Amino acid sequence: MAGYIGDDESTSSMLSSEGWLRTGDLCYFNEEGLLFIVGRLKELIKYKAYQVPPAELEHILHSHPEIADAAVIPYPDEDAGEIPMAFIVRRPRSSISSAAVMDFVGKQVAPYKKIRRVEFIDTIPKSPAGKILRRELIEHAVHNPISKL
Repeated sequence: MAGYIGDDESTSSMLSSEGWLRTGDLCYFNEEGLLFIVGRLKELIKYKAYQVPPAELEHILHSHPEIADAAVIPYPDEDAGEIPMAFIVRRPRSSISSAAVMDFVGKQVAPYKKIRRVEFIDTIPKSPAGKILRRELIEHAVHNPISKL
């Protein structure tokens, strides 16, 4: 990409000094040189001075045998700025509790990455391409607050 036509300011903010386009994707290369995209910079949860990637927490949640689907969003918090909140779809006949979900994740992550709110829902809203519609979940969480855990 050479830049945005007639918009030097946007061009300079999107291109690195070496000419690389900053996409906002968070990714890594494994030991075999394969590229893995794991999230978006704009999706990071800012908990106090830390950045928490929702995709990491979702990966952990999906590994639980009683969880069919999950999404993690930033939830506004007066003290921390944002806290990780999980929306969980239980597997049939599961009765997993909010406390069990938080404990399961908490045992696998640094303290600042812990899930601090949980809401159970029937389905995670997704685009036709399968991308989680986080904005819908954030809107729901902010306008339909559950009791503070």
